[in-house]
Amino acid sequence: MTLAARPADLLVRNARIHTVDPALPEAQALAVSGGRIAWLGSDENAAAWTGPHTQVIDAAGKLVLPGFIDAHNHVRLGSDDACVQLAGADTLDEVHARVRAWRTAHPDAPWIEAEAFDYSAIPGGRMPTVADLDPVTGDVPAFVLSYDVHTAWVNTAALQRLGIDRDHTHLPFGEAVTDPATGEPTGFIKDFAVKGLSRDGHRALRELGLPWASADRQYGRLTASLDDAIAFGITTVVEPQNSLDDLALFDRARSEGRLRSRIVAALFHPRGTTDADLDDFAAAARRYADDRLRVGPLKLYIDDVVEPRTAALLEPYAGCRHHRGDTFYPPEEFAALLAKLDARGFQCFVHATGDRGIRTVLDAVEHARTVNGPRDARHQVVHVECLDPEDTPRFADLGVVACMQPRHAAPEVAGPGKDWAENVGAGRWHKAWPLRSLHTAGAVLALSSDWNVAEMDPMVGIYTAVTRRPLGGGEPWMPQETISVETAVHGYTMGSAYANFLEHDRGSLTVGKAADFVVLSRDILRSAPEDIPGTVAETVVVGGRVEYGGRATPLSVPCPAAG
Repeated sequence: MTLAARPADLLVRNARIHTVDPALPEAQALAVSGGRIAWLGSDENAAAWTGPHTQVIDAAGKLVLPGFIDAHNHVRLGSDDACVQLAGADTLDEVHARVRAWRTAHPDAPWIEAEAFDYSAIPGGRMPTVADLDPVTGDVPAFVLSYDVHTAWVNTAALQRLGIDRDHTHLPFGEAVTDPATGEPTGFIKDFAVKGLSRDGHRALRELGLPWASADRQYGRLTASLDDAIAFGITTVVEPQNSLDDLALFDRARSEGRLRSRIVAALFHPRGTTDADLDDFAAAARRYADDRLRVGPLKLYIDDVVEPRTAALLEPYAGCRHHRGDTFYPPEEFAALLAKLDARGFQCFVHATGDRGIRTVLDAVEHARTVNGPRDARHQVVHVECLDPEDTPRFADLGVVACMQPRHAAPEVAGPGKDWAENVGAGRWHKAWPLRSLHTAGAVLALSSDWNVAEMDPMVGIYTAVTRRPLGGGEPWMPQETISVETAVHGYTMGSAYANFLEHDRGSLTVGKAADFVVLSRDILRSAPEDIPGTVAETVVVGGRVEYGGRATPLSVPCPAAG
């Protein structure tokens, strides 16, 4: 339906508008009134929507797309400029050099904190230890987060400060790995994403004096990431893992005018969550329910990640006789839990990377549908890194959304010679991020960045989805799982909107929907794939308001690895 022509608040003309709406795939102009799309059509009919107070954007023939919806973006974790930045440090010597340089610049710092550590920097495929960190940190406690924020690495001084010893390895913020010969903690902490990012884990770290966990540092990371998001044309961010305590950060950002992108915030459901907690989650969903800040979905984990061999696989890891990784719940317990949450009306985002982990989630959804009856739940499997082909059609059959991050599948991130590919072994590479197989089977793809695990820029994700090549060019990895540019754009717009029950308000440029859109510097639907990563958002509009104008540049340090 087109509204009667009248002077609009905002008019875009001389554009190539790709609407992602099959009813009207393309247009040259659009009009916005009251924050919503009032009209789409040809330039010759645009004059009827122009009045003395209409703001006019001449797109100069450039591509206009719906605003990107990043379906899995940890804006609250962000990238912390108070930390040693280890992105791209691919040897232990380089890690040491960066830590030394930081210590020289910050001689009085009470802690050495670092982020974006890549497992492959440690030789021999082993996990890091205090002996790898002590020589460059001395008696200053050091806390290093892996690029995927699933593990932490500390030195001897930090073990003491955090109260970790052979008798205290089950921590509120993770599980301290011990040496099998001595029983002493090695300095490597696993399950950090599951425990350290929980409400209790975060509080424990804050009480132990870790600066990274302070509210001010959290807010700094959030606002920096929000600035990045709008500059990249991301008009809706799905923040997938928050405690009730964290919601105050979004309130603050909104009150201070920093919430220029819309937010959907999922609440973390760690093991041990009570019925009273669920009541509190439901109350928060009622409190935060407008089109700028919405709370509601629940985040759960069924397994961890492939790189440190903590994802759950159907068969043993390459080079192992028995080790297959573990699920955080026995399958029967997880199926009962999901059925309980489904019965209460919660949508669940479930982290699952290994083929056994993914199957466990699909089995649980099937159980919930049997127990509760089918409903439009749109539960998500998040990551879908190693999918057994037998389970591919189950996504569409069960109405499960595949929330995936194409950049994780880049050859320089997970391909041959990298920990991911070597750990699963070449015989399972056909299972790696099967975007095309899932799309062909009718699954809904909700695409995303997983910032700050990988670069936030949607252009990086679209390029990787389309080529499966390194960012700098080179040979593709598993090119049979590439998708078209149009399919990738759909995954970053309408697919992610549908995944979050937003398809009636966002995801396409359709009359009546929110006026969220981006003007790109290049027509990525017609340009060579290698030119996609150089494309930037020139103008970004949210709710009819120009929230970003000018040439977008990466505002935070990109992380080259993902998991």
